[in-house]
Amino acid sequence: MQADIYKENGFFLDEWQLLEDEQALPTEPGRFLVSLERFVAAPEAFASLPEIAILVRAGDDVTVLAPHLDRFTMVAIEFAAFSDGRGYSSARLLRQRLCYHGELRAVGDVLLDQIPLMRRCGFDAFKVVHEPTRRALETGHLAEVPLYLQPAARPDEQPAGARAWARSPAGLAR
Repeated sequence: MQADIYKENGFFLDEWQLLEDEQALPTEPGRFLVSLERFVAAPEAFASLPEIAILVRAGDDVTVLAPHLDRFTMVAIEFAAFSDGRGYSSARLLRQRLCYHGELRAVGDVLLDQIPLMRRCGFDAFKVVHEPTRRALETGHLAEVPLYLQPAARPDEQPAGARAWARSPAGLAR
């Protein structure tokens, strides 16, 4: 089995098993990934599982997870297509508004050029199945964007490109 979870220190094996919506709840211990829709429909059904993670799909409302976030070791956000940016919004909501501190994983169509942007939104793990992206990460070729035009979820970053002149009294007088 190939290690396909990329974190800052390299590639790791995925320890989470996807529990399909129609699949019976397991009786044996393990790490299980369940869809947001299934969990929200019956959160009490998962009380017997010591470790669960949530799979968020494009269009899912992550705010419904707010009362349960402390139960999840990991939240995986699916990117069904390179051009679908809804996962970025879900990540920002989880990190900034809902203060989720567990692992935030990008899964699906994750490409090399997206990873720096995903990190800014709070992702710290990536399921990489795209072979050119994998090779680039293995050889340390992760590009960085030197200037961002939007504010970040990271408190250590200066919002240089975020129209600083518009926030100053002198800038407002223009």
